[in-house]
Amino acid sequence: MPTETNPGNQTTTGADAIDEAIAQGIDFDGSPIPPAKLELYGKVMALEANRQRSGVSNTMRSRIVRIGAKHIPQPELDQLLVDAGFAPLKEKEIAFFYSGK
Repeated sequence: MPTETNPGNQTTTGADAIDEAIAQGIDFDGSPIPPAKLELYGKVMALEANRQRSGVSNTMRSRIVRIGAKHIPQPELDQLLVDAGFAPLKEKEIAFFYSGK
């Protein structure tokens, strides 16, 4: 595992940026990610890789809610979900993702 990198060459945007940094074992600031953190991450991701999926639409909605809540106001995200044919936000999702905003 490399212990040095040029953080200027590493992108910090996009869906794959985190996965690429983890694979390299290097954080965005150029510091090495501690082996214990990488090992635990690997164990948990292996468990997730073996989990039975409930369906593509359910997973899509879950990702839209989890990520969309970081960027889109609750009423707008709720309407976007409905317009796309997904179930609207659930009370527990609103409480979890929007209670601190």
